[in-house]
Amino acid sequence: MIRINNTSQPIEHFPAGEQRLTLTVQPGTAHTVEWLYEREDELVTLLYLCHHIKTKGGILSILNIPYLPNARMDRTQTTDDVFTLKHFCQLINTLGFATIYVNNPHSDVALALLNNAEDAYLTNGQRLHNNAIICHLITRLNLNPAQDILFYPDQGCAKKYEGVIPFPYLIGHKHRNRQTGKIESYDTLGPLPQPPFNALIVDDICSYGTTFFHAATKLKTLGADRIWLYVTHCENTILKGKLISSGLTEKIFTTRSIFTAPCPQSIEILENISMKEQTP
Repeated sequence: MIRINNTSQPIEHFPAGEQRLTLTVQPGTAHTVEWLYEREDELVTLLYLCHHIKTKGGILSILNIPYLPNARMDRTQTTDDVFTLKHFCQLINTLGFATIYVNNPHSDVALALLNNAEDAYLTNGQRLHNNAIICHLITRLNLNPAQDILFYPDQGCAKKYEGVIPFPYLIGHKHRNRQTGKIESYDTLGPLPQPPFNALIVDDICSYGTTFFHAATKLKTLGADRIWLYVTHCENTILKGKLISSGLTEKIFTTRSIFTAPCPQSIEILENISMKEQTP
């Protein structure tokens, strides 16, 4: 879905499938464009609308992309791999936005490839960094640094937050079968808290939730009492995984970036965070 100045843009189609778009533009008016990603073909819609705004004398002020498409394709393994993130960012840069907000992309590569980009969650006119959202949850869940922990499912996640969020943590380490890709065992790195303890698992994205199922299972064997999960981007496919029905997590928190399915009680979209803008 694409919204311009907080208004969703309707998309009609001609019989052959081409888009038919209409948008009234006042010359000299600044425009905030938001792309709540649902499908990759929305990129074409975004390009058409933005070029229309510029053609009619409008100003492209802010582009808000809570979930950045192609962010997981932040490197190539072979010379035949298409570096989709690089090409995607090149297209976005041609639009010439003054500021681009992306929320917790998979790696810093995306921010390096985008012009005028900032890692922030723009919601209800409020600009929040992902670290501030985690701190908000620590307070809301009454986690106690003397007995509770944050849990980072892998080293990559830990590098984002260790030394930035002053709270005890454990790091997960998963062992995959190279042929099947399945997780065969799951270990932890770091000092273990005295059980029983509570844990907030933190990561950037969730598909089916398999990694978090193994992480929560491991935490339970280590003496965890209550476990919550916060993922910045939660795909609808989590509803097809075994984590959602396992009962291992008290609640799964996420932002409104890409979760579009009817929201079960076990998932909460963090939309109205009662906190002032912070810079971690």
